[in-house]
Amino acid sequence: METRARYLAIGLFTLAVIAAGFGFVYWLYSGGGFRERAVYQIRFDSPVSGLLVGSAVLFNGIRVGEVVDLDLTSADPKQVNATIAIDPAAPVRADTVVGMDFQGLTGAPVILLTGGSPTAPAPWATDGTPPVLVAEPNSGQSMTQAARATLQRLDTILADNSKPLGDVIANFKTFSDALARNSDKVDSVVAGLERMTGGAVASGKLPIYTLTAVRKFPPLQGPKRGQIVIPEPSALMSLSSDKILIAKEGSEGASIDDAQWSDNLPVLFQAKVIESFEDSGYFQAVSRPIDGFDADVQVLTELRTFRIASAPEPTAAVAFSAKILSGGRIKATRVFEATVPIAATDGAAAAAGLNKAFDDTVKALVLWAAANIGPPAAAAPNETRDAAPAPNPVAP
Repeated sequence: METRARYLAIGLFTLAVIAAGFGFVYWLYSGGGFRERAVYQIRFDSPVSGLLVGSAVLFNGIRVGEVVDLDLTSADPKQVNATIAIDPAAPVRADTVVGMDFQGLTGAPVILLTGGSPTAPAPWATDGTPPVLVAEPNSGQSMTQAARATLQRLDTILADNSKPLGDVIANFKTFSDALARNSDKVDSVVAGLERMTGGAVASGKLPIYTLTAVRKFPPLQGPKRGQIVIPEPSALMSLSSDKILIAKEGSEGASIDDAQWSDNLPVLFQAKVIESFEDSGYFQAVSRPIDGFDADVQVLTELRTFRIASAPEPTAAVAFSAKILSGGRIKATRVFEATVPIAATDGAAAAAGLNKAFDDTVKALVLWAAANIGPPAAAAPNETRDAAPAPNPVAP
């Protein structure tokens, strides 16, 4: 009997020691013990889901204490008061930002204390209660709650704007149907943009053709003619491009899909006309309009036709007018035209035919200009070309 009583006393003593040890550890951990703690009361105006007594308190990410008490405010059902005990060395200020975060895989809530101005005073209370820090609005809201609130707002927006959204979807459908009906036109527009930007040329899909200057002229007898300027010709918008045009039934401005000129047609026309005038050897100087060039005469041109006609038979047609301007007066004017039959309307045949018509008209232009432009006043009467004498060329 005495042995049993002795064992019972030992067991009770052991349990008491263990309980005292747990209580001592809890007392040390919860703000008691030998450490001095600063106590603050935090007021939340929203739910603090998952926050428990013992939850950590972090200051700028460093643990400085824990929650020691949680209670509700009887005067305001929305408010929750949390009492925290933290290291007094933590630089808590009156403007320290208070919030909550959810950490770890389990999403354990912690109280976050962040920043504050170095010059701001420390929080204090006059009635002996712990200083109060007010948490940010909705700081206790978890990610799930935030997502649910966002989805609710999104649902409200969609419900309030269901008719406008339906109209937008209907308009998209109408637009897509219109694109489907006009897909061939869209392809044509894209192909035109590709040709205009040189994309088709870069990919090797669109050959480039150019005009050739006239090389062979009869020799000139007598002195060379004066200095002339040849400006860029005026032209309709349809001719002011690098397209090789073809007149088809119902269309005057169609273009050949498998070819293009090497430059804008008026620019190319001007360059080759100047080159032809220079190769003739009939003139002292031939130039574009540039500052400081004092020309005796200007040869003005206007492109009228430079295209392929597909009916009744394929032909290449070139027509332009020319004026000789001297001393502010038009000295002579004439229209030059040529048509050349071609075997087909593909790019190569069209370019060759137009080049031949260009050759015929420009040769006639140079001869006509030489016949209507005299030598400069200061020219010596015996100035001649090195070539053998020949009759003075006249317009055919």
